[in-house]
Amino acid sequence: MFRILKETNIDFIGQRYKAFTFSGILLAIGLFAIVMIILGKGNMGLDFAGGTMLQGNFNQAINVSDLRSAVTGGGFEEASIQKVERFNAPNSFIIRVKETTVGGEKAVDKLMSTILTSFPNNKFNKDSEHTIGPAVGESLRKTTQWAVLISVLGMLVYIWLRFDFRSGVAATVATFHDVIAVMGIFYILDKEVTLLLITALLTLAGYSLTDTVVVYDRIRENLKKFRKKGDFVNTVNRSINEVLSRTIMTSMTVLLVVVVLFLFGGEVLRDFSLAMILGVIVGTYSSVFVASPIVVEWEARSPRRFR
Repeated sequence: MFRILKETNIDFIGQRYKAFTFSGILLAIGLFAIVMIILGKGNMGLDFAGGTMLQGNFNQAINVSDLRSAVTGGGFEEASIQKVERFNAPNSFIIRVKETTVGGEKAVDKLMSTILTSFPNNKFNKDSEHTIGPAVGESLRKTTQWAVLISVLGMLVYIWLRFDFRSGVAATVATFHDVIAVMGIFYILDKEVTLLLITALLTLAGYSLTDTVVVYDRIRENLKKFRKKGDFVNTVNRSINEVLSRTIMTSMTVLLVVVVLFLFGGEVLRDFSLAMILGVIVGTYSSVFVASPIVVEWEARSPRRFR
């Protein structure tokens, strides 16, 4: 079997306090982002905040600032305008506004008339439109919260039954760590919180959990072999080193796919694939430096396996 790494003997557990410090910073940023989102100060996407999205392309090149001036002049002062690189449709833009209606008129119709009036010699071709009312956005937000909560509880119960309660808690903490860290990075990058992002977060939670389970499986196997030696730290270190090549190979394979998706998947999938890229990196890190070290710390303070 192809191995990217030869046998290693890295003291991962010995670096746990440095890792805990780094993870603490990531969690602080992520928790700050979540608080801001709860307070309504996050960059909520159309799915949750409600509003109108219009995508289309001009026949000729146009300056973004000119388009922004025209749209804001049409009464959409908080419009978000994004230039989109499309091979078969140059000069494409996505325009998002918070309104669904303006003066009894559909916001998308008002947007179209504003653009056509402002640029009479440069035809704008509408590709798609999307409108979500505030009530629908609120409903989606509540449904999403329940979906995330149920998913996390399911993970905790699964790991608890498969291994033990401590491992279940540690794996859940590591999974939370990954999701919160990616949320924090997205907040810093001012990326929108959309349903696609939530989908990516749940996907990466599953990925991270799978990676952690592989490490825990090896720890359980090695505990049977080396229990008489009574050295839990060395057993955990040995287990992480034994699956390190597999962990890196799996992560690189997944990264290869999501990077291609990020580069060539189009604008709609860009944030989703970016979240997956970040999630794979953070998830790989946490399975080594967060999940197992938490169990080690717990064991050190309250011995159970080697009493």
